[in-house]
Amino acid sequence: MRKKTIEKNLKKALLENGAFSQALSEFELEEHIEEYIQSKHADGDKYVIAVTENSNEAAMLLTDENDKVHVNEDVRALLMKLWRAEVYKKNLQRLIPDMANELDNGYLYFVGVKVVN
Repeated sequence: MRKKTIEKNLKKALLENGAFSQALSEFELEEHIEEYIQSKHADGDKYVIAVTENSNEAAMLLTDENDKVHVNEDVRALLMKLWRAEVYKKNLQRLIPDMANELDNGYLYFVGVKVVN
């Protein structure tokens, strides 16, 4: 049951332009920035995306190719620009069930993104 609630909250924030929680981003995601950057470099990724959901609020963080950190609405806007809106929606529809599963199991969700030229 909790997994469905997480999925609903992620869809609202990520796909329906819902609000994100700055406090949740600061509390759950920002303390792991160095880990995300190290993982990105070790795996040869261009970006790392991290997502969390708690108490019906969602937060998202992205480290870009220059290790700059983007948060919440800025991540959504950046991904929509990088992936184009229709691809953004398809990618997130595929990823949200995995995100919800990881979050339901008590883990933060993060994934590296490679870019093929």
